[in-house]
Amino acid sequence: MTHSAEPLEGAPLIKPSSTEHPLYDKIVEACRSVYDPEIPVNIYDLGLIYTITVSDENAVHVAMTLTAPGCPVAGEMPGWVADAIEPVDGVKQVDVDLVWEPVWGMDMMSDEARLELGFM
Repeated sequence: MTHSAEPLEGAPLIKPSSTEHPLYDKIVEACRSVYDPEIPVNIYDLGLIYTITVSDENAVHVAMTLTAPGCPVAGEMPGWVADAIEPVDGVKQVDVDLVWEPVWGMDMMSDEARLELGFM
């Protein structure tokens, strides 16, 4: 018997972001201002931000991960992300959750991040 890694009911492991929301691009730019202290690339281009959802009331929810569970800034990084997003004009509230599924991999980095780190 084979087991599939597929989530139940075909739901994506990474939920889609609110890319159509007018605040989405500003929130992405705010996320790009946060860097992993050990890697000279912002966390958005590293692929650590999995989902950005924005409610009709402009409450922002971010699901993010880290390059490794033992990351020295694991306890601080979600706060840095929230601190970066909160000043964005129009944002009412920010919640940032750390998630470990799916596990982060180098394939989640943007081409810019790969180029910066010498992987291209």
